[in-house]
Amino acid sequence: MAAPRSLHLNAFLYGVGHHSSAWRHPDSAAERLGDIAWFEDLARTAERGCLDAVFFADGHSVDPKYTAGTTWFLEPITALSAMARATTRIGLVTTVSASFFTPFHAARMLASLDHISGGRVGANIVTSMFDEEARNHGFDALPPHAERYARAEEFIEVLCALWDSWDDGALIVDREGGRYLDAETIRPIDHRGKHFRVDGPLTVPRCPQGRPVLFQAGASETGRDLAARHAEAVYSVAWDMSAALDYATDLRARISSAGRDPGSVAILPGLVTYVGRTEEEAWAKKADLDAFLDVDAALTQLGVFTGQDYTGHDLDAPVADLPPIEEFTGPQGRYATVQRIIETRRPTLRELLGYLAAGGGHATMIGTPESVADSIEEWFTSGACDGFNLMCPAYPDSLDDFVDLVVPELQRRGLFRTEYPGTTLRDSLGLKRV
Repeated sequence: MAAPRSLHLNAFLYGVGHHSSAWRHPDSAAERLGDIAWFEDLARTAERGCLDAVFFADGHSVDPKYTAGTTWFLEPITALSAMARATTRIGLVTTVSASFFTPFHAARMLASLDHISGGRVGANIVTSMFDEEARNHGFDALPPHAERYARAEEFIEVLCALWDSWDDGALIVDREGGRYLDAETIRPIDHRGKHFRVDGPLTVPRCPQGRPVLFQAGASETGRDLAARHAEAVYSVAWDMSAALDYATDLRARISSAGRDPGSVAILPGLVTYVGRTEEEAWAKKADLDAFLDVDAALTQLGVFTGQDYTGHDLDAPVADLPPIEEFTGPQGRYATVQRIIETRRPTLRELLGYLAAGGGHATMIGTPESVADSIEEWFTSGACDGFNLMCPAYPDSLDDFVDLVVPELQRRGLFRTEYPGTTLRDSLGLKRV
């Protein structure tokens, strides 16, 4: 008999919290974003809660005119290498841009981190979003959407080939016979493609997991197809359970059409939580952060998400429907989310900014441990998701609240583990070693 499904939970680490004004709170650790001990502490908290992984997004540009919020600081793979030494079981997931990295460079770094961590690495393969990023890598602008995804497809194929260029047992370390390597178990890959030429083999032996776990986060048609062919876990955007179920149903159908088992791919929508021992306490925590919201900066962010200029819009007037998504050339997942909030809530501009302040339109659950667990259980049992990518509004408090209050309730219900099932990220996700 098949084992019952178990929730999967990641902690998406971002500055001092996903609320855009969390850094302004007098109790925030905004001065510590370059201190690796800060992130090591967060990872240990997530590990205390038996979460599957911590996850870093990444960006390749900074707008020096945007001074109202925190920005990128430590490079993720470097930071995760240090965090690997401060933890023992929790997975370590980094974003990797197929538009800017070469496959050999990425494969080498990720394989090294998998060895350093004892098999706990995952890579979220993205195509990047902005022309400003491209101009830091020798391009005038990002290539068209379809070309970026074609490059990403080839990038993933080469990554996997490089990781597979060493067999298990290739390091024989035969001192007496004078052979460190078994040459027959290490092969070039001789890849010749449209975007890459890579001879191989990789310079790093076979990973403890075989291969690091592949994540994907594309919301477009092309992105969903790429995820269906290659992803082992997917980060998604869903404002409500209906949207999440639509996405999950569509993606699982694509996975099946690609000849893969839909049950083998964890679908993890982003989730913002405000948790209190009473409903009033939970809402007070949200109000405490919302009080620091910079309206001008929030309008700028909304413009990035939608391509629309709201600077002259009455804050207390309803927001009009957005143009069709096909007319938008930026990141389509976030655009579709804002579009859905507008269509389902008919918010004023002020209300819309409030919804977007933490998580940018991801699912938001506010309440007691029991009520938040009720909502999580409803999403999970309906098939709308396989778990969540936690986007805590304020670190460390929101993560502490989830680990100390919500996780025990989920465990009590038999929805979440009480200990790690093994030593690797694949073990935690229920994936086979490859």
